[in-house]
Amino acid sequence: MFDAASPLEGLELPAGFAGVVGATPERLADVERFREMLVEANAAMNLVGDSTLPAFWLRHFVDSAQLLWIAPAARTWADLGAGAGLPGLVLAILLKGRGGAQVHLVESMAKRCGFLSRVIEALDLPAIVHNVRAETLGLDVEIVTARACAPLDKLINFAQPSLKRGATALFLKGSTVGAEIKEARRHWRFVAETRPSLSDLRGRVLTLANARWIGSGR
Repeated sequence: MFDAASPLEGLELPAGFAGVVGATPERLADVERFREMLVEANAAMNLVGDSTLPAFWLRHFVDSAQLLWIAPAARTWADLGAGAGLPGLVLAILLKGRGGAQVHLVESMAKRCGFLSRVIEALDLPAIVHNVRAETLGLDVEIVTARACAPLDKLINFAQPSLKRGATALFLKGSTVGAEIKEARRHWRFVAETRPSLSDLRGRVLTLANARWIGSGR
């Protein structure tokens, strides 16, 4: 039987992390059900690398949940290129039951949208799936996020419809984020801040706002 206290034991997390992100025993049980559905679907759809699944709680859960640690008051989110639902489904699970919570999962591949919809229905999550390309959909949300979706230059373009409406971006990035920022600044002007990821010392969480195109052709 699932022990709701066990998944986070032994992980190096800031004091109060579980409480701030809403990782109650009930929500962790929902995450465990999501993990089971992900493992089952991954065999057919290759949603995440098989090698990452044994480290699910750090590699995927903490990596996603840290966004709520950074923006605990945010209730409306858009996850671009949602894929396996990381971070979007984890955020929706942790926001479940909070007033005004809504997570928009934007994914262009229909099969992946089917998986996302099944998890949402099974866990009764405050989330909506949009089977469209991210750059075609402008959403009024507080935070727009993405993980392993695209290089920053392209990612800003995908997020621009929501950024223009006042959203702040929280992008989960790897060790090359510095180079990506430098490249993106060739075409965009923006305010950016990076902080170390709680799930991987090589990773970074990039906060980005006020993005404006400065190149030609737009």
